[in-house]
Amino acid sequence: MSEENLEKKPDEQAENKQEENAELTKTEQELEETVDRLKRVMAEFENYKKRNTKEREQLYNSLVADIVSSFLPVLDNLEKAANTKTEDENMKQGIELVVKQIQDIFKKFGVETIETVGKPFDPEIHEAVSSVQDENLGEKIIKEEFRKGYKIGMKVIRHAMVIVAN
Repeated sequence: MSEENLEKKPDEQAENKQEENAELTKTEQELEETVDRLKRVMAEFENYKKRNTKEREQLYNSLVADIVSSFLPVLDNLEKAANTKTEDENMKQGIELVVKQIQDIFKKFGVETIETVGKPFDPEIHEAVSSVQDENLGEKIIKEEFRKGYKIGMKVIRHAMVIVAN
């Protein structure tokens, strides 16, 4: 009987080893699937964070643009007043100071003036109100600015009104 037990043991050990290998393989597959799911969830979360950040930035820029657009007529009038000739230099300096303060506030919130004179015309940021022939300027180059334009990031708050050459 002891010889029979010895003969059965290697077979049983082989079966046990096969079962253990099968169980180990199954556990490894489950682990790989879990790791894969974890990676997908992490990637989805990163995409969510990026999308959320972009949406918040767009909302912020939109709110700032709405507020700034309300102040633009006031700034335009103050700039006209600052450029008007007057005998009272103190009043002129006071107006210029207020204009500078408003421009500093705009800059603080990321509002930029759109560049115009000497730059190529871009219908995305400029509004052409007239065109003239000018041999000194190239085709579709801005000759003069009627009204300043402003933008925040890539969002145009107000298009610049310009005269385009050629």
